[in-house]
Amino acid sequence: MNLPKFIITMDGNFRLGMVNQHRDLLLPGDQCIGGGYYHFDYTSNRIILDRSSYDFGIPKWHLLEVLKVSSVYRGLRLVYFYDDDREFDVSQELQIEYVDE
Repeated sequence: MNLPKFIITMDGNFRLGMVNQHRDLLLPGDQCIGGGYYHFDYTSNRIILDRSSYDFGIPKWHLLEVLKVSSVYRGLRLVYFYDDDREFDVSQELQIEYVDE
């Protein structure tokens, strides 16, 4: 069953999509450093990220300085919620580089 999932890679790429497994978001040569699930919160202009990937674990945000995000998502804040409800404001803590895919 396809679900809304995301991953981050060692190169700083952020990918999301409706996929069966997180690994379906990988491109050849990618090294995944975590992932989880997402949903859009249009009221607050955010992409809410949470949980973890069964394949790759929770996102290892501390390994990144720059996160490369598709320019389609410009204007939306990225926020990750840990299982204990701690909030990590990705857009605030990391430099976001918008890329055209």
